[in-house]
Amino acid sequence: MEIHYLLSLIVGIFIGAASGYLGSLMLSKRMALVAGPLGHLTLPGIALALIYGFDVSLGAFPFVILGIIVIWLFEMRTKLPMEALTAIIFASGVAVAFLFLPIAQAETALVGDISQVSFWDGVISIFLCLSLFLVIRKIYPKMTLISISEDLAKVEGINIKKYNFIYLAAIAIIVALGVKIVGGLLTAALVAIPAATARNL
Repeated sequence: MEIHYLLSLIVGIFIGAASGYLGSLMLSKRMALVAGPLGHLTLPGIALALIYGFDVSLGAFPFVILGIIVIWLFEMRTKLPMEALTAIIFASGVAVAFLFLPIAQAETALVGDISQVSFWDGVISIFLCLSLFLVIRKIYPKMTLISISEDLAKVEGINIKKYNFIYLAAIAIIVALGVKIVGGLLTAALVAIPAATARNL
């Protein structure tokens, strides 16, 4: 039992570290609140996972990927600001979730349960966190330049659409991993608070 809780703690540390690193880039792009609506969008997937007894992160992932694709497409094809897009995603996620969410298991869906992390969950989560760290480290300079000036990034030959999609996909993965630990409600805190704290130190 102690080994299980130690594994859960290690997984939490890795997910927290990856979230904080990704969050530092979200602050520079003024997108720190995107993780919140995406976290709420995972609630229908979490509800289905709880009903049918499969992994919460697996249930969350298709819904959060759908949300990322919708945000990416609308950002390219409309003039709506990111705040409006995330508000639409937020409302849609919550509305659909409560059609399926069992009341008895609402607490697990909303605030997570780190004690439910299995050995293979831990191994996969740690592997994905390390992979995310390497990907974000590689694209970090280009994403920083994009956040400063998209025109300057275009002059430098950076494919803005491509890097924005990679970045949003990284957010999707970290949100899908985070819902098992902190639930659909607190994923924004997992991403934004460490980065905001670091910026003020």
